[in-house]
Amino acid sequence: MTRYLNRLQPLGLLVMRVVLGVIMVAHAWQKVTGGRNLTATVSSWGWPWWLGYVSTYTELIGGALLVVGLLTRVWGLGLTINMVVAIWKVHWKNGLIGQGSIEFPLALAAIAFALIWLGAGPLSIDYLFFGEPGGARPAKAAKK
Repeated sequence: MTRYLNRLQPLGLLVMRVVLGVIMVAHAWQKVTGGRNLTATVSSWGWPWWLGYVSTYTELIGGALLVVGLLTRVWGLGLTINMVVAIWKVHWKNGLIGQGSIEFPLALAAIAFALIWLGAGPLSIDYLFFGEPGGARPAKAAKK
């Protein structure tokens, strides 16, 4: 049973990556299309206003690239930082569960953090370009 489940690890990584990416793109899309502007919020924290755009486009671009598995570890780091800041500055005061709490952003941060260490897996563009962690590239098909 364990051997069978181990062979399905690429599927698990694919699901983690795609789900996180879709959620990030959906949240960012609301912000981009006018649902919420983060510049005023970020400025109210005493931070530069443009960090609101950095956050939004990290979610949008990073989420989209996670779906296809391109630069997964880089975007995993960016999204982990994004979610940790969201938890710290927005959700912490609302506790672990309930409206506006940390449970959802914490789960997203955990998935993003795991992708930093696990990578995109073999069902990704990263695997095609960079191969396995440690340098092994996928085998090229033999010419007939």
